[in-house]
Amino acid sequence: MLNRRNFLLGAAAVGGVGALSQLDWFKALKKEYPNVLMLIVDDLNDWVGAMNGHPNAKTPNIDRLADQGTLFMNAHASAPLCGPSRASIMTGLSPSTTGIYGHINDNDIKRASDKTAQSVFLSEYFREHGYYTAAVGKVFHQKVAAGSFDDYGGRVKGFGPYPEQNMVWDDPRTNTDWGPFPEKDEQMPDYDSAHWIADKLKQAHDKPFFMACGFLRPHAPWHVPQKWFDLHPKEDVTLPPYLIQDMADVPDISKRITDHPMMPTTEWAVENGEYRNIVQGYLASVSFVDSCVGIVLDALENSQYADNTAVVLWGDHGYHIGEKEKFAKMTLWERATRTPLIIKPPKSKGKQVTNRPVSLLDLYPTLVKMCGLPRNPANEGRDLTPLLNDPTTKWEHAALTTYGAKNHAVKTERYRYIRYEDGSEELYDHKKDKDEWVNLANDPAYFEIKQKLAEEIPIEDAPWSNKTYYTGNDYFNQKTLEAGGKGKI
Repeated sequence: MLNRRNFLLGAAAVGGVGALSQLDWFKALKKEYPNVLMLIVDDLNDWVGAMNGHPNAKTPNIDRLADQGTLFMNAHASAPLCGPSRASIMTGLSPSTTGIYGHINDNDIKRASDKTAQSVFLSEYFREHGYYTAAVGKVFHQKVAAGSFDDYGGRVKGFGPYPEQNMVWDDPRTNTDWGPFPEKDEQMPDYDSAHWIADKLKQAHDKPFFMACGFLRPHAPWHVPQKWFDLHPKEDVTLPPYLIQDMADVPDISKRITDHPMMPTTEWAVENGEYRNIVQGYLASVSFVDSCVGIVLDALENSQYADNTAVVLWGDHGYHIGEKEKFAKMTLWERATRTPLIIKPPKSKGKQVTNRPVSLLDLYPTLVKMCGLPRNPANEGRDLTPLLNDPTTKWEHAALTTYGAKNHAVKTERYRYIRYEDGSEELYDHKKDKDEWVNLANDPAYFEIKQKLAEEIPIEDAPWSNKTYYTGNDYFNQKTLEAGGKGKI
C-alpha cells in the first residue's frame, strides 16, 4: 500500500516497500497518482465551437476535449494581460496580493514581493511531490522561470514567423498584423511545440508527470498558412456585435486605462475595409492552434497514459475583436476577462457544462486536489472539484479580475461590476445586455446589487511592484514609473 511518505521519498524509498520490486513500485506510483497535461492558448476568447462564441468558429479538437470533460462557460482571468495572469496562475496568488499588475520577467516573479518570494510555482509543487515536470513554449510570460520545470523544450523569440514587411498594420509598438503567412504549418512554432510534447507522451516515464504546452496563437500577428484562412472565407465571415459610441457611458478613467494607441481602432478597420479581414485572421489563427491541440490530444490518446491523465486547457485571458471600439485585451470588460477553461479529470464523467463564475486562479488548488496532493495553504484560489462532480452545485462565489491596483471587475452569473481606483463604476446586467452596451452603475434600481457585488473587491491592494511594468499607455506608464519599475517585453 502506497502512502504519502513513501510517495514523497520516491525511488529512494523502494528499499522500504517490502516485497515491491522497483518496477512494481513505479507502476503502483503511476497508478495511484494521475498525470497532468496542461494546454495553454494565448489570447483566446470564446471563439470556440463548444462555447458558441462565434458562428464561424471551427475548433474540432478543443470541442473534442470539451465533449470529454467539464467546460467552464464563465471562467475569467485574474488579470486581462499575459504577464500578471500567468504569474497569478503559477503562484496561486492574486495580483492584488503580489503587486504584479503588469508584465514581468519570468525570473523576477519571486523577487516581486514578499508574498511571491515565499510562493511555490505550480510545477514546482508537483515536482516536490514526486512528479516529473516538462514544458515547452510560452507558459509564464516569456518562457518558463529558471528551474521551474525538469525539462524545457524552449520557445522562439517573439510571436513569429514574420514576413519581411508587415502586411497591413505597421506599428513597431505591437505585433498586430494580419494575413496568410507562412506557407506551411511546419514553419509555425506552435507546430513544433505540439510535437515536442507529443514526443514526451510517447516516452516511458518512471514517475507521474506534469506537462505544460504553451501555444502562441491566436496572439497577434494573425499570420497562419493560407489553408486556415481558406477555412473561413471572408465573404462568409460574421462580424461581432459592434455599437458605435459604445464608450460614451463609461467613466473617464475607463477610457484612460483601456487606451491602446498602438492598435487599430474599430472605426479605422471599418473605414479602411479591414474589419472582416481582421476577424478572418483571428478565426484562422484559432483554427490553426486548434490543430496543434489536436496533435497533442492524439498523442495522449495513443499513449500508455490515456486513462490516467488529467487534461486542462485554458486561455490566459480574452480578446476584443472590435467590441468596445478596440482590437486588444487589457480591459475589465467581458471580452477581455473571459476565456475558455476545460478540465478533463483522469476518470471523467464525460461532457459537462457549468455557468458558475470561476477564476483561472482556481487552477492551482483544483489540480492539486484532483491529483490527491496535500493542499498548499498559500493558494488563494478555490478548489473547483465540486463543480467537476456536479456542474450545477450551489456556488456562491464570483470571479475577480484586476487590472492595476484598485481597478477590479466582479463577475457573477448575471452581473459584471467594475470599480476603478477613483471610485468610478460600471455595472452590466448580462441577462438583458450580454454585450455590455448599457452602463447601469448610476441607476438607483441597482444600488443594492452594486453593494453586494462590491463585497467581492479586495479591502487592500498590494503596491505596484518595481519588478512589474506596462508602458502601453500613459496611465500604466505613469504607474510603472511611480513604482520605480522598468523593462521591456
